[in-house]
Order: sequence, then C-alpha cells, then structure tokens
Amino acid sequence: MSLFERLYSQGHEEVVYFSDPTCNLKVIVAIHNTILGPALGGTRMWPYASEEDALEDVLRLSKGMTYKAAVSGLNLGGGKAVIIGDPKKDKSEGLFRSYGRFIESLNGRYITAEDVNIGVSDIDHIYTETNSVTGVDIAHGGSGNPSPWTALGVFRGIEASAVRVFGERDLRGKVVALQGAGSVGRHLGKLLHDAGAKIYVCDLSQTNLELFKQGAPSAEVVGLEEIYDIDGDIYAPCALGATVNDNTIDRLKYKIVAGAANNQLKETRHGDILREKGILYAPDYLINAGGLMNVSIEFEGWNESKATRMVNTIYDQTLKVFKISDERELPIYKATDILAEERISSIKSIKGRYLGNLGHRFPGRKNRHIS
Repeated sequence: MSLFERLYSQGHEEVVYFSDPTCNLKVIVAIHNTILGPALGGTRMWPYASEEDALEDVLRLSKGMTYKAAVSGLNLGGGKAVIIGDPKKDKSEGLFRSYGRFIESLNGRYITAEDVNIGVSDIDHIYTETNSVTGVDIAHGGSGNPSPWTALGVFRGIEASAVRVFGERDLRGKVVALQGAGSVGRHLGKLLHDAGAKIYVCDLSQTNLELFKQGAPSAEVVGLEEIYDIDGDIYAPCALGATVNDNTIDRLKYKIVAGAANNQLKETRHGDILREKGILYAPDYLINAGGLMNVSIEFEGWNESKATRMVNTIYDQTLKVFKISDERELPIYKATDILAEERISSIKSIKGRYLGNLGHRFPGRKNRHIS
C-alpha cells in the first residue's frame, strides 16, 4: 500500500517530514483531523528500528488523538510527532529549538506537548521558538508535567470500570497489575496504593521501579512476562502499546483492562475477543485523556482546580460510554468510536474547518519566538 493510500484509508490530512543535520534532528509530524480545532498531540522520542516503524507509530497515535479529543468534548483535532533518536544520547537544546522552528512553520495547525522521553525542559526549549506548544513549565505560565493529570484520568476510568464490573467504586483489596513504572505509571500507582489496591508492577528500568515504590511501597515487583499471568482484577498497561495481542490475550485472567498506554489493542479484533472472554476494556483514549485536558486549558489560563474539575469528568464520560455500549449492543471500544465520530460528523456538517492562527484563537499566549 502506498503512503497516500495509507493516509486516505486512515483519514489523515497531512504528514510532514523534517530534518536538520546540524543537530541530527529527524522528525515526522502526522496531522490526522482538524475539524474540531487545531491538532494537539505530544512528541515522543524513540530509537525506532526503521523509518517505517516510526511512520506506523505516528499514524496510529495521531488518529488516536483525534478520537481522544472528540470523545472528551475538546475543541481540538488530533496530531502526533515522533523524533527518531536515542533520548539518552541525542537530546540537545539545538535539536529542540530547531524542532520548535519547524512547528512554528506549520502556522498553528499542530500544537505539541510532552510524550514518551520528552520532559518539561525539552518543552521549554521548543517554547523558545514557538507558542504552538503546551505543557510549558509552571514558571513560564504553563501547567508543567501532564503525567499526574493523565494518571488521575486513568484512575477515574478504573473507578468507573469497577462500578460496571464489581458494582462499587471502592478499589480496596482489588488486585491491579500495572505494566510500566514511568511518570504516568508512578502517579497512577500512588493513587491506587492510597485507594487500598494490591499492586503488582513491572518495568524495564530498575530506577523507575525504585521511584514507583516510593509512592506505592506495598507494590510487588514482577517480571516483564509474568505481568500477563497474574490472577488479578485489573490489568493497567502504562508502557508502550499493542500489549493486548495474539501472544498475550489468552493469558489474561483479569476482569478489567484499563490503563494509560496508547493503542493497547494490537488490532481492533482483540477488543472483540476481550468482550467474548468477559473482560471489560476501557478504551485508552477514553480514560487517558487527562493530560490532554490539562494542557488544553493552558491557553485560557491554567489553574489546578480547573484542571482537576475537567479531568474528573472522565469518570462520568466512561459510564456514559458503557451505557451506549449496552443500548446499542456494541463492544465498548466501538461505542467509544461512535461517540467520537458522531461529534466530528456533526461539526463537519457545518463546515467549521479550522483555518486560523494561534494568535487569534489563543490571544492569551505570548509568542516567544526568537530569531
């Protein structure tokens, strides 16, 4: 299948490649849909084995951001960016400032933020060159690291899932297998620990596990493969995607799959298989939207209470999707898709395609571009 055929089939509007040999920058930006507003989605940095792998990742992730924004009721479209490189060796001020200038050249169609291996200091370098970025340090008027808000949203989604499966919101005594002890996983682990859940956790990094245990001291560390075989209540994938696949799905003995990782299903048919197995799947882009919600209000003037109120709505929205699933007799992932697609379709019918610039749409944000 040609690149254009792939874009047509998945509904992407634009894919842009950018390189700067002076700082070894290689980046792909995918803008999936801007019907509801400018595309907002994070940038991740990863040592992809091939450019094809990077392209596949950014196409899947950008489409997911469209659905995440739509189902969350945000006036934003979906986009994503991937920087091909080793975050331990290739990061530099020059790389991120060059990337910021590239984002500026897109004239507000794409707004970036943090994602895997990108931190607030990296975002601040990008912000030096463009105002099309969120998650800026609090000292500069931004909201900082979005991970706590992503974790809070996932926690609310898990609570809603518990109501659906167990008949109560209380997570005391529930056994949770948490895959990935990174920034989001650590915050989610603390919330689960404070709620009285029994936690099993795994991660590639011993440092991440040590930090995780600071917030959830009773958590038990297990092996990377062992996490799939635990006889527990909730599987919470919080690392990379596609962990629900042909090799793992028959091993899952959980009652709920609900986590922060993007694209948890290797293929959509795995959502159908989970349903057949009697496992409730709370779609990732439904419950992991807390970080997106948080940074979306940055242009309006961010404050903690506003962000908390918005992220807490994920609980009710998750229950709403469960209700649609029941009423239409659909798998939950399909019900979530329908909720997002119906909203996008309704706005598309009024021909409200976003064409403007950030200075007009977000007048509160000062442009920090430095020539």
